[in-house]
Amino acid sequence: METINLHNQPTAGFLRRLMSALYDWLLVLGVMMVLSLPLVAVIDNAVDPGNVYYRVALVLIAAAFFVHFWSHGGQTLGMKAWRLQLLNQEGLTPDTTTAAKRFIYACIALAPAGIGFLWALIDSDKLSWHDRLSRTRIVLLPKRTSSTSSKRS
Repeated sequence: METINLHNQPTAGFLRRLMSALYDWLLVLGVMMVLSLPLVAVIDNAVDPGNVYYRVALVLIAAAFFVHFWSHGGQTLGMKAWRLQLLNQEGLTPDTTTAAKRFIYACIALAPAGIGFLWALIDSDKLSWHDRLSRTRIVLLPKRTSSTSSKRS
């Protein structure tokens, strides 16, 4: 089996990253809905927009999703579908601390009208604010060859 030096892979473009993020957020929203069902059944007004605890719980669900996948293989389900992988500066899967920092930085980058995400459109290295702050990058993986695909079947 051919090994790929991920450190030399190109940085993923904005549109591919956006589509991967949309895929992942559909999954995260589904998890949030399922985990909210017991609260709705037991506590009246549990999901009231003014409930700070519920909002914090939703952020923690999203954080758990992304941090887990980023630090265990460097790919969320959406990233797998779009052939993307998160790497640290050494070209390896980031550890849990780096993944958690990246999530926090992503929340900050999203806050000012998403400018931190949009920054990747003008950045010379195609990096967003949270990529730079966490010292990570998302690379585009090569397409699987037909010989690789047939070996998996």
